[in-house]
Amino acid sequence: MFRKWLIWLFLAALILALLLPTMAFAAARVTLLTIDGAIGPANADYVVRGIERAAEEENQLVILKMDTPGGLDTSMRSIIKAILTSPVPVAAYVAPGGARAASAGTYILYASHIAAMTPGTNLGAATPVAVGITPIEQERERQPARDREAEKEKPDKQGKAGEPSGTEEDAAAKAPEDRATTTPMTQKQVNDAAAYIRGLAQLRGRNAEWAERAVREAVSLTADEALKQKVIEHVAADVPALLAQLDGKTIKVLGQDKRLNTKGAAVADLEPDWRTNVLAAITNPSVALLLMTIGIYGLIFEFMNPGFGVPGVIGAICLLLALYALQLLPINYAGVALILLGIVFMAAEAFLPSFGILGFGGIVAFVVGALILIDTELPGFGIPPVLIGTLGVTSALLVAGTVGVALKTRKRAVTSGAAGMIGSIVDVVSVAEGAEREGWVRIEGELWRAVSDVPLRRAQKVKVVAREGLAVAVVPMEPQQGE
Repeated sequence: MFRKWLIWLFLAALILALLLPTMAFAAARVTLLTIDGAIGPANADYVVRGIERAAEEENQLVILKMDTPGGLDTSMRSIIKAILTSPVPVAAYVAPGGARAASAGTYILYASHIAAMTPGTNLGAATPVAVGITPIEQERERQPARDREAEKEKPDKQGKAGEPSGTEEDAAAKAPEDRATTTPMTQKQVNDAAAYIRGLAQLRGRNAEWAERAVREAVSLTADEALKQKVIEHVAADVPALLAQLDGKTIKVLGQDKRLNTKGAAVADLEPDWRTNVLAAITNPSVALLLMTIGIYGLIFEFMNPGFGVPGVIGAICLLLALYALQLLPINYAGVALILLGIVFMAAEAFLPSFGILGFGGIVAFVVGALILIDTELPGFGIPPVLIGTLGVTSALLVAGTVGVALKTRKRAVTSGAAGMIGSIVDVVSVAEGAEREGWVRIEGELWRAVSDVPLRRAQKVKVVAREGLAVAVVPMEPQQGE
C-alpha cells in the first residue's frame, strides 16, 4: 500500500514538472508599446528600453503599435537593432484605423518577427528623401522652368509636341531611365536603403520585391493589399483579435522556436515614463532652439552683471540641455554657428558704439541660422517660421532698446568724472593756515585742494568753476562782507 502511494506521488510530481514550463509560458504577459508620431530619439529610447524590460520580465510577446509618418534614420536603426537582438518576439501592429507606417515605420514593420495591420491603415513611401517627393520629382523641381516647358513641348517619335505618346508599358519602361537622372548622393541613399529593407525582408520571409519598390518608387499599400502580397501576416481589428490570431503560432527568435499562447493573455500597456517625456520635450527642434537662445542670453547677462548668479545658472543649464538635444538631432553646423554668431553680435551691441549695425546684423545671422538649423525635411522635425520670426522680432526689440538708451545717454551732460565736477556746489572742509584763499573741499566723497580769488572760510558754499591738475578753482556762492 505504501509502495502504491509512492508510485502515485512520483507520477504526480513528474506530470507537474512537465506542465510547469507550459503553465509559466501561458501566464506570461504581453507588453504593448505605442509609437504615435514622428520617430525620434525619445521614441527610440522608449522602444529599446521597453523591449529590454519585456525580456527581463520574460514576457512572451511585445506588440509595437505604430502610427507614424516616418522619422530619423538613426532612431529607426536603433529600434531595428533592438528588435533583431530581442529574445522576445516583436509584433509590429499598424493601428488604429486611419493610421500609417510610412517611411521609417515600414522598415520597422519589415524587421519585426510578426507584421500586422488594422483595416483602413496603410504602409510604404519608404524613399529616404523628403516625404511625398520622389527622387525624380526632386530632380525636376531643380530644373529651370524653361527646361521643364521645353521637355513638355518636346515631340515624341510617336506623337506631336505637348501630347502624350506611347502606352503605359512604354512609360514603365522609361521609369528606370528617369530614376537614373537623380544626383549621385540621392542614388547612394536610395541604394543603401533598398539593400537594407531587402535584407530585412529576406530575414523575415516577406515580399522583398515590393519592399524595394517602396524605397525606389515610394509606393504604398493598404492592409488588405499588404496581406495579399505577403508584406504582412495578419489583419486584425484590435489587439485582442490579433492575440487570438497569434495563439498557437511558432515564431523563430534568435534561431530558436517559440510557441505563443496569447489567447486571453494579460496585456501590459507600457506608457512612456518621465524620462521619455523629458527627452521628447528637449529633442523637439523648437524647444532645443529656445533652450540654446535662453542659455546664451543668460550667460551674456551674467557676464554683464557678475555675481548676480541667477542668469548664469539658468543659462548654463539651458545651454547644456540644448547641446545634448542637438547632438541627437540631424543639425546643420553652419546653422548653429550662425545662431551663435548672431547672439554674440546682438550682445556686443550693448558694449560697442556701432549704432545698431552689429545688432541688426546679428538678427539676420540668427534668423538664417534658425531656418537651416535642422538638416531634414521630415515632418515633426522642422522649426516653425512663426517661432523664428517671434525670436527675431524679440531680439530686434532688445537691440532697438539698447540703441535708444545709448543715444539718449549720449545727449546727456556728463555728470561724473573730471567733467562732472564743473558747476557742482560743494562745502569748504577746511582753510589752509596762512593762506585764506586756499583750502579743501569734498567732491563726490573725495578731498580736493581748492583755490579761490577771495578768502575762504570753513563750511562755506562754493562753486567749482575749473580744474587745474589736482586742484579746483572755486568761487563763493555767498557775497563777501563789505561788498
